[in-house]
Amino acid sequence: MDEKFLIDDVKEKLCFVSLDVARDLQIARKPGNDNLFRCTSKAAGGQTDKLRSNDGSRRIDLTKNEFGLTNERFLVPEMMFRPADLGLNQAGLAECIVRAISSCHSHLQPLLYESIILTGGTTLFPHFAQRLEMDLRPLVPYKYRLKITTQEDPILGVWRGGSLLASSPDFDAMCVTKAEYEELGSARCRKRFFH
Repeated sequence: MDEKFLIDDVKEKLCFVSLDVARDLQIARKPGNDNLFRCTSKAAGGQTDKLRSNDGSRRIDLTKNEFGLTNERFLVPEMMFRPADLGLNQAGLAECIVRAISSCHSHLQPLLYESIILTGGTTLFPHFAQRLEMDLRPLVPYKYRLKITTQEDPILGVWRGGSLLASSPDFDAMCVTKAEYEELGSARCRKRFFH
């Protein structure tokens, strides 16, 4: 099985968004049946090699076509919410949303906070919307109502939006052609999109 498909399959079936990372890390450290997050994933097909972790402490036998997961199940999605806690110098999803909305005209901000739409396959992680709301609420002025909506089929949401935009009668007027860009460069984009 291709590694990318294997990782995607494991991510989709086993990952979830933690509502309390500190508590979940404590649970993930427990041995045996007290560890509610420990699971084994079996891969179809496979390789016949044995791998050793970087520090030499664990061996992974790929002939079994299986591997164990514990805290990875919630720390992978955690990167979207608190990347700095995992060593990445980036804003989390809630901070990005607040920055984007704050850059809009103040009259639009209340409407935008009431119109947050989750789209894309990653939003299907259990507890995704609840965690986003938990992280957003302290950052959003309390005078604004916060509404997060999950689409019926978030995997196809972006495609549907692009399809609607491309089929609209005004689409051609919104575009900058290759010829226009080659002639006027980014100045043409600024004039078309920002003025």
